[in-house]
Amino acid sequence: MITKRIRKGRELPIGVKATFWFLLCSFLQKGISVLSTPIFTRLLTTAEYGQYNIFYSWMNILTVFVTLNLYSGVYMQGIIKFEEQRDEFTSSLMGLMTTLTLAWIVMYCAFHEFWNQILSLTNIQMFSMLIMLWTTGIFNFWSMEQRVDLNYKPLVSVTLFVSLAKPLLGIVLVMHSTDKVTARIVGLLLVEIMSYTWMYVKQMRKGGKFFSWNFWVYAARFNLPLIPHYLSLNILSGADRIMIGKMIGKSEAGIYGLAYSVSQIMTLFNVALLRTVEPWLYKKIKLKEIREMERIVYPLFVAVALLNLLLIALAPEIVSIFAPYEYRNAIWIIPPVAMSVYFMFAYSFFAAFEFYYEKTRYIAVATILGAILNIILNYVFMDIFGYYAAGYTTLICYMVYAGFHYYFMKKICRLNLNGQGYKTKMILGITFLFMLGGFGLLLTYNHLFIRYGVLGLGIIFFARKYPTIRSFLKTILEIREKEAEHNMEG
Repeated sequence: MITKRIRKGRELPIGVKATFWFLLCSFLQKGISVLSTPIFTRLLTTAEYGQYNIFYSWMNILTVFVTLNLYSGVYMQGIIKFEEQRDEFTSSLMGLMTTLTLAWIVMYCAFHEFWNQILSLTNIQMFSMLIMLWTTGIFNFWSMEQRVDLNYKPLVSVTLFVSLAKPLLGIVLVMHSTDKVTARIVGLLLVEIMSYTWMYVKQMRKGGKFFSWNFWVYAARFNLPLIPHYLSLNILSGADRIMIGKMIGKSEAGIYGLAYSVSQIMTLFNVALLRTVEPWLYKKIKLKEIREMERIVYPLFVAVALLNLLLIALAPEIVSIFAPYEYRNAIWIIPPVAMSVYFMFAYSFFAAFEFYYEKTRYIAVATILGAILNIILNYVFMDIFGYYAAGYTTLICYMVYAGFHYYFMKKICRLNLNGQGYKTKMILGITFLFMLGGFGLLLTYNHLFIRYGVLGLGIIFFARKYPTIRSFLKTILEIREKEAEHNMEG
């Protein structure tokens, strides 16, 4: 039977296999990082872990300025538009990113004391960050090219090596260093330099163009208007840890960072589901088959809601596995942040209409307002309720964010789809029951038998619904395979 399955796997079209392996890459990148968390929370104090989280939050925000996110939308658009000059386009965008990185390094050297004070980072940490922004950008260019060419084997090999090497080298360096935070960061830097630099050299030789006025102007015109959107999105996901570190303390930032990391486990499933059905969604929007979409979308919302409820129910046990007792208070932050993950997932299904009809202004408005609201609410309520408030302000902001996207989706549907769109009552019903369950489980954290009783009822429910769940999963897999085969034919 195993031999038969292996043979069947080898006979699959390249597009189907590529889709599976690209999906696996996403799991490897985030999954191994999550699995290494219990080790680092025991090697680092809460303050050191908080400092590391602050470093990563600033890195996510500064990547927008240092790299202009050149490897995102503009690159995918450009390699299609300039298909015959793809190598030259790629090398010139890498050249532009290199130039921007060098400019920021010069600016940092000139005013390093100012930047260190603002960001609460050391010289080594700042230099490491700037170089890592460049190396990560190089990898993103290269990986996008592999995805376009369905060249999954090199991508899987590099991803597996880097995903394993980063925590392993990090553990060794942290254990033999007094400045453990810097050691952890330098470990990441060394692995990225060793793993990604050759990609830059190879592409520069292949493209042969560091500077191209036409390509640089094209990239700048495309991406500069999107900077507020990219920046706001990163602020929305990272400002809370930075503000906790500034307003309350690095130990509290570490505890919150752990809660956030645990809650983000579910984003692995979100990404997997989204990448599976996203092409199918766009096709259905194009064909105006909204009712056909509903048979998949509503069950997906329910599935993600149930998975997040499971995470909330097991939060005390997960935290005890992931970190020592000093991080215990993270359990009270996980429920609101986990509920935020549901809204992150939901907004993608609303934003699909905005992307398809190229209403990027709507996307920018929703993101900017969400980020501004996040900063204001954090500033006001963390001063009153402490760092616990950050979890709830995050939830409120993602609710508002998803709400804006839903409103814009309905507006687009009225203008282009004769008012068709997801049913408001259905979306609100699923969301209300999910939040009711999430806050209800939060109240059981000090009542072990009640919480386990609820879990037992959940297991019985899943057992009774297993045939329905299996049928739905089969439908999702069929959608993935059909889309992959379609991409190959195209």
